[in-house]
Amino acid sequence: MTLEINQITTIFLAIAVFMIGTFLNKKLTFLDRFCIPAPVVGGLLFAVIATILKSLNILEISLDTSLQGLFMLTFFTTIGLGASFSLIKLGGKLLVIYWLACGFLALMQNVIGVSLAKLLNLDPLIGVMVGSVSMEGGHGAATAFGTTLEEMGVNSALSIGLAAATLGLVAGGLVGGPVVKYLVNKYDLKPNETEVSMDSSVLDDEPGTSITSQSFMVQVFIITFCMALGDYLGTLFTSLTGFALPGYVGAMFVAVIVRNVVDQFDKNIIQMKSISLIGDITLGIFLSMALMSIKLWEIANLALPLVIIVLVQVLFIALFSTFVLFRLLGKDYDAAVMVAGFTGHGLGATPNAIANMSAIVNKFGPSRKAFLIVPIVGAFLIDVFGIPIILATINLFS
Repeated sequence: MTLEINQITTIFLAIAVFMIGTFLNKKLTFLDRFCIPAPVVGGLLFAVIATILKSLNILEISLDTSLQGLFMLTFFTTIGLGASFSLIKLGGKLLVIYWLACGFLALMQNVIGVSLAKLLNLDPLIGVMVGSVSMEGGHGAATAFGTTLEEMGVNSALSIGLAAATLGLVAGGLVGGPVVKYLVNKYDLKPNETEVSMDSSVLDDEPGTSITSQSFMVQVFIITFCMALGDYLGTLFTSLTGFALPGYVGAMFVAVIVRNVVDQFDKNIIQMKSISLIGDITLGIFLSMALMSIKLWEIANLALPLVIIVLVQVLFIALFSTFVLFRLLGKDYDAAVMVAGFTGHGLGATPNAIANMSAIVNKFGPSRKAFLIVPIVGAFLIDVFGIPIILATINLFS
């Protein structure tokens, strides 16, 4: 028997599994320790139950996820609106080095993913999904590009990407601490107590700023304008060049331009409290919908190749962070803490990076530079390199 679930009920279920995931994260300490997102926990639980029901020939659940693309488009637009050029100036030289390292990582993750996919007789585009899409991109990018690749005919791309992103997220939480502890002990690193405090006020709204219906609607207007124009430009670019550029990518880059043009006139027009709130909600819903709809039975035969590729990705980032990035960032305590962040969002997501760094500074001492640079790059700037590299790789092997 097949149970057809309509659009409205699917959204309700997505919110429900998000709340279940949040509850489980609070109750199960290992989920909180590894910073597994609530949508991943709840969504995977739903997918496992759906798989069991299907495998026992009891029930097959069919979800209407037609609105998933809208939530995804909104989320990527909010990411673009957070990319203020004034943030780059605060980080200085170290931010640029860290940013370039993230771009190099995205390139190498695709090289590793595609190379191993070919070696294991898999579609190279599967390798892209187990490359920077799911590693550096995390569940958000895995959902976005997985959907795109499935529309291009790559079966189970979404399920594979989300599975790889989950493995990477766990690995990112496990690897960061031991790597940095090794560096701290080997080089006898200590925090710089005389470090000049950086002004990070641009990361937050003014203390007196409050969210009202009018100010909130202004943010909604800006977001939807960027979405509409970006989606149109993405479609136009694809039709003119033949180079696949999904609408959410165009929306994100339009949002970057809009943010920095608007800031030239009035920096208070775009309120990041509201933008971040909208981004968090839409991310939670679209990730929940994506995880709920994973067809686990379709990727069972790819379990071993998937694990092999992810393990190689983990080994590469650990070696690169320890022997290259740490030296490029100055071989000091701040560099070590940034390495913790790099392994976190390089294999999962920015919250993973923050969790890794928090564990280090709670034990060894503060690092203001790391907590300024890593969130800026991990949350906003990383896609400037990452998405073009992903798109180029997809078009090269499609």
